[in-house]
Amino acid sequence: MTTATQLKDLAEAASGQLANATAAEALEWTARTFGDNWILASNMQDAVLIDLAVKAKPDFDVLFLETGYHFPETIGLRDAVAATYSGINIINAAPDKTVAEQDAESGPRLYEREPDRCCAMRKVVPLRRTLANYDAWVTGVRRVDAPTRANTPIVQWDERNNLVKVNPIAPWTDEEFRRYIDENGILENLLVAEGYLSIGCAPCTAKVAPGADARSGRWAGKNKIECGLHG
Repeated sequence: MTTATQLKDLAEAASGQLANATAAEALEWTARTFGDNWILASNMQDAVLIDLAVKAKPDFDVLFLETGYHFPETIGLRDAVAATYSGINIINAAPDKTVAEQDAESGPRLYEREPDRCCAMRKVVPLRRTLANYDAWVTGVRRVDAPTRANTPIVQWDERNNLVKVNPIAPWTDEEFRRYIDENGILENLLVAEGYLSIGCAPCTAKVAPGADARSGRWAGKNKIECGLHG
């Protein structure tokens, strides 16, 4: 079994070696290095990352955080992705408590009163519990997403979760991302066309004003731009 120290050394070496890697090269390295012991995280806004990954390995686990607050369109895309990419295995990571149980214990609409606590219980804890079963995870984080992500490397050591983190499309611009969707007919959440450019839980996601930053639609009116998964 690979130790955390060995994984950290591996990540730090790969960070330099793959600093300028293409998404395909990063994913091929992931599949070659970790075999079946990695998982790809998706919020089901689109299937770009999944489509890229199946070209490196047709069968792998996909992490979906089933918070209990998703839009129906998001659940619909998850199911469409599972049907389209038949080799993948979607892991629906759920919180310890249902929404009803959380409401009974902490009061309704915790996401309005204490959004960080709500995210921690419904996203961060299930994420960490799931990631504990793997040596690496692959994310769709891009540098243009938010100021907190501007320096995201393609490969890094994830100190929080104690595993290797691979961000194959970190350097992609919005134009490159859009082009990949259009040229490859990639499945996309129906809400994107309606102006929802960064989709999370329904109560905390709003349409983005024309020309505004995509992340401005998340936790609008609150001093919060990250749910705690990446920063």
